[in-house]
Amino acid sequence: MIRGYLYNQRNERRQSVIFDTHAHYDDEQFDTDREELLNSMASQGVGTIVNASATPDGWNTVVELTEKYPFVYGMIGVHPDEVGKMNTEQFTRMRELLKHPKMVAVGEIGLDYHWMIETEERQKEWFVKQLDLARELELPVNIHSRDATEDTLNIMKGHAKGLNGIIHCFSGSREIAEEYVKMGFLIGVGGVVTFKNGKKLRRVVERVPLSSLVLETDCPYLAPEPNRGKRNNSAYIRYVAEAVAHIKGISYEEVVEQTEKNAQKVYGLV
Repeated sequence: MIRGYLYNQRNERRQSVIFDTHAHYDDEQFDTDREELLNSMASQGVGTIVNASATPDGWNTVVELTEKYPFVYGMIGVHPDEVGKMNTEQFTRMRELLKHPKMVAVGEIGLDYHWMIETEERQKEWFVKQLDLARELELPVNIHSRDATEDTLNIMKGHAKGLNGIIHCFSGSREIAEEYVKMGFLIGVGGVVTFKNGKKLRRVVERVPLSSLVLETDCPYLAPEPNRGKRNNSAYIRYVAEAVAHIKGISYEEVVEQTEKNAQKVYGLV
């Protein structure tokens, strides 16, 4: 079981540690200092990181990171912008990699209509296939949805029964969030909650119970204030936790402790 706190030599609770439920340390933006950065996480209050996959090109790196760092876990999946790289051979490879003991979810998967790099039909096809694979392997899912709220929810209602997981970088309304919570999914909260234009997400955080929230960075993207625009990393997640604590009128420690428990449970790390 992952420890919920760091301890000093007297075994007294010193500092809560954070669970980053969604990061991308396989990204080339970390090529120059990946090892140094990951080795610094414990000293910066980060206890566990789950590295998400976006493309088949990065799957091997994700696995390698989990084998090198005890506190890093992984998920294997294909981002909707990358489904053009998928075929029967890659899907078979995906299934086998997900059997690795440190792969804890299928993800990130979903729909993205922002750039429309892939057609709606192809995105939906591979979204459903990956949901079905998660059910076959009894793994949670990590869901990406951008400018596709209605279609994502409809597919989840039709094909995600019996599954659980996280709605990554949630960007929908309070009502949509509540729909997902009723389905047994957790709401992923990242740097946007600190942005001036993040009012919609702050309203979601206010409404959704802490037991249904998890923290994430999506690093190297979406760095929270006061580091917006810089390369993000898991050490910055403390600003997200502080924002959630402020919105809910509770302590930082309570946010960190409960969201860690939520993440451990959904990823099967308890």
